[in-house]
Amino acid sequence: MSLEKRLGNIAFRWGNWLLYSPGLVLLASVILAYLAAQYTGNHLTVNTDTAELIAPEAPFQQNRRKFEQQFGQEVHTLLLVIESSSPELTKAAAQRLSRELRADTEHFTKVYRPDENAFFQRNGLLYLDTDKLQDFSVTLAQAQPFIGRISQDPSLNGFFSIFEDALNAETKTEEVPIDLMSLIDKVSNSLHKTLNGETDLLSWQKLIAENKISEEQSDKAFIFVTPKFDYSQILPVEPAIKVIRKAADKIQDPNLPAVKVWVTGEVGLEHDEMAGMSEGTFTASIFSIVLVCGILLVAYRSWLLMLATLLTLALGMVFCGLFASVAVKQLNLISVAFAVSNIGLGVEYAIHFCLRYRDNLDLYGSDKGKAIRSALLATSPSLILCAGTTSIGLYAFIPTDYQGISELGLLAGTSLFICLFITLTVLPVLLKVLPNPPVHQLHGEQPGESKFTHVLAHFTLHYAKAISLLTLIGAVVAVYFVFQVQTDFNPLNLRDPHTESVIAFKDLMKERDTSPMTLTVLVKNEDEARATQKKLESLKTVDKTVSLFDFVPDDQESKLGIIDDMVLTLGPQSQFFPQLKTGTDPLPAIKRMIAAIDANLPKKTNPADIKSLQTFKQELQDVMVELEARLQPDRGVFIEKIQTSLLGTLPTVMNQLLTGFHAEEIVPTSIPAEIKERWLSKGGLYRIQIFPKEDLNDLGNLQTFITDVQAVAPNATDLPVMYWESMKAVIGAFQEAIIIALVAIALLLMFIRRSVVDTLLVMTPLVLAGLFTMATTVFTGTPINFANIIALPLLMGLGVDNGIHMVEKLHHSLSEDQNIYQSSTARGMFYGALTTISSFIGLAFSPHQGISSMGLVITIGIFWIMTCTFVVLPAISKLVLKKTEHLA
Repeated sequence: MSLEKRLGNIAFRWGNWLLYSPGLVLLASVILAYLAAQYTGNHLTVNTDTAELIAPEAPFQQNRRKFEQQFGQEVHTLLLVIESSSPELTKAAAQRLSRELRADTEHFTKVYRPDENAFFQRNGLLYLDTDKLQDFSVTLAQAQPFIGRISQDPSLNGFFSIFEDALNAETKTEEVPIDLMSLIDKVSNSLHKTLNGETDLLSWQKLIAENKISEEQSDKAFIFVTPKFDYSQILPVEPAIKVIRKAADKIQDPNLPAVKVWVTGEVGLEHDEMAGMSEGTFTASIFSIVLVCGILLVAYRSWLLMLATLLTLALGMVFCGLFASVAVKQLNLISVAFAVSNIGLGVEYAIHFCLRYRDNLDLYGSDKGKAIRSALLATSPSLILCAGTTSIGLYAFIPTDYQGISELGLLAGTSLFICLFITLTVLPVLLKVLPNPPVHQLHGEQPGESKFTHVLAHFTLHYAKAISLLTLIGAVVAVYFVFQVQTDFNPLNLRDPHTESVIAFKDLMKERDTSPMTLTVLVKNEDEARATQKKLESLKTVDKTVSLFDFVPDDQESKLGIIDDMVLTLGPQSQFFPQLKTGTDPLPAIKRMIAAIDANLPKKTNPADIKSLQTFKQELQDVMVELEARLQPDRGVFIEKIQTSLLGTLPTVMNQLLTGFHAEEIVPTSIPAEIKERWLSKGGLYRIQIFPKEDLNDLGNLQTFITDVQAVAPNATDLPVMYWESMKAVIGAFQEAIIIALVAIALLLMFIRRSVVDTLLVMTPLVLAGLFTMATTVFTGTPINFANIIALPLLMGLGVDNGIHMVEKLHHSLSEDQNIYQSSTARGMFYGALTTISSFIGLAFSPHQGISSMGLVITIGIFWIMTCTFVVLPAISKLVLKKTEHLA
């Protein structure tokens, strides 16, 4: 007895048993589903940690774990980037924010701000190049008279008196540290903003230093925060990020310019990615559910059959969840996709059964029992074969080194049998107890009969040779384009480019000194570390390296001498700079300032200087109007606001500079422990950080940088290596799995069908659709990435299923007069594909680039699967099967 006949006998007996007591079967199903849901809810968790998803035992993962063990403070951190209109305000905001976060031990384990260490504040000048420090010394000497006078009268009166004297001089003043007109322009701009209700803060750090040490300055400050993770939640650091947002709002001063706090770093990127995926997927899911329901109504023309299908699918998902809770206990961000895969394939089983049942009702009248038994007999063998072949395709991913996909293959492959069992058990019982759908056969027409299906049936079989030839040509062309397929496994490019973390991360990557895309090398001892660092610095792809040794500056004796000269230059002002005076009236000084401008304007010949002075005069006159119009205490508040905007940063900048005058010679033993521990582990390993010279967003640059560094230090690790090695591991896993799947499916088909021809025909739509899908990604500019590559198992399963159904049908419908597309099998394939597309098409509009590309690739893939199954396969079968039958 053949396997199909055995399956038919089993299906007949199974149907009789089910229909004997449908109420008992339903009751048992509901009770079991309730117990399964309870167990799943208590035992199945979600682990959103992505670190171990790919090749957990590979060398690059071992290097990463070694780095984490030795320098745990450098990993799993949020990077906070603080920005404002001036470096002084940025630094003050960073100081307040770090204090706020340190106080919250409930959400954070460590808060580290690199620039707050007293060691750097005291010795910062020693880290400048000698030439830059000498230039700064000259600038400071020029500014000494200005500093001396403003320190004697630190108020608007003292400030404007310096301008008055400078203008009244024949030549440029020696009391202003920068070009006078440049300073006047900056003061005018600040006054204009203040008068118009804006907040501004003149940066004296930039003014005094001018361009002498500008490369060492930054309007950004950084805080590294180690949050507490809860990997049982979809967003494991959401509570910590909410606290950061609240603290960022708290440090805002309404009297000062706004401070922007960006939350980024690898942890911040993953948080925004998961938040966007959750929100986008929820919206797409609602859209998809509505669309699927609409398609089922069109297919069935019965809301009762639609309800039966949805209930069956829901029960199937409950028991699939039970299996997951027993088999893996924890779902990861990849394996959780098994639910989506089962919805796409599971609903197809129900559609085939319901359509055959509906057709049987049209044939047998109101005899529901006979219609259900006939549907079981007709659909069970092919559905079981489909589940078997598809599951093999999914099981092929189990032995791969990509843990996320490995678990996905196990769960999705097994869940197919669970969904099929529920479909062949619960769905017949539901159909038995539900009222009959209305009969839709009219005027002797066959179910599914239409003019379009007749034309399509005639076209594919009548022009079989032409279609087959065109397909062959198309396949050859597709093979060429397959080699042009692009891959992009940079996770940054998959994320929503408009999220805060991505914007900040890309902004940091623009500057070599702030780029997070660096490599790290661990070395056993000092001699080896120095030698390795020297080799790395000689590489063309390396911009610079940083290690513990770089915290001992070069040429310290010369630099300390320059600093001593600066102390002598400033004299008494090198000890302390006073705070600004309050309660002074600047009106007399402003009037004298305007008089000085009027006296000097006729002497100016440079149009730019004339314009600067005229603008300055206008702003000063506007300030006078405001002062004369305001009454106390509002007048005093306005004066304080102007004084803060013009001079607010000066005492802080000067006192920080004066602190730097106490620099001392640095030796390795004088480096503080909190700095040293980031470069020398407790285990005695030295850390070398390597900065790239080129943009690592370019895959070629990324590969060259990693290759060059690993040629010197094979154990190099960090984000670039993780991205690159993960890409290679994923591609290798899928290549291995697809080859295993194709071979295993072919062998199973050979075993069951006992025919090489049938096996090749079933595999034809799968292989052709795969070629055409990959070629289409070239034309749409859609690279293969971590997200859309997950679509391949689903497309493989759908392609095999459709091939089995169509070949089975074609054995009995190769005449041009027969309409192969009016059968419930063909309609089931068509509507099954539509529901699968509906499950994913909403994802194509997701702001998350990876999710969007997955929705697009699945839609493209299903289109080609249906084209190859409905058009190409019948044409090839007409030629092959007819020839085979003739030879037989």
